[in-house]
Amino acid sequence: MQARRTPSYQARQFATGFTAIELMVVVSIVAILAALAAPSFSPLIENWRVRESAEQLQSTLYYARSEAIKRGGQVLIQKIPNNTNGCTTATGTRAWDCGWTAGHAPQRVESSAKVHVNRTSGGATIQLNRWGLVDGTWLGFNLVPLDKTVSHVAARGVCTSSGGRVRIIPQEAIPCTA
Repeated sequence: MQARRTPSYQARQFATGFTAIELMVVVSIVAILAALAAPSFSPLIENWRVRESAEQLQSTLYYARSEAIKRGGQVLIQKIPNNTNGCTTATGTRAWDCGWTAGHAPQRVESSAKVHVNRTSGGATIQLNRWGLVDGTWLGFNLVPLDKTVSHVAARGVCTSSGGRVRIIPQEAIPCTA
């Protein structure tokens, strides 16, 4: 007579899964592929950081412009000083790397830590008149990944026209022109 198999034996016979060795091999392969792919993501990440900072700056300029029109002028955009919140790259008056404040009740915007924001002319303050236009030096900014130049593919410019229009320009159009 044949011995009957118990249900637990059948369950063990058909049990499937991964062994620890198989799991370690798969994790190792994924780690190697990630290490090979990581350098190719650097330009993409740099481009994203610069674009984000340029859009923040553009948004701030439009906000300050609307506040100046609403309040009859006297609205300032000021760079955040060097050595604020650990930022040490905004050493000159044209370097706005640490960010900026804008408006009557200042709205604070911090730039990405790995983006160099350089005002092409003027200094640490931008004043807008009652028509929402810049009083004084014409406005332009260059934004580049940290430790790169304006010839880098991710570089962008933020420019304003004499009528107050703010636009973001690609690297090949830098510097701002009227």
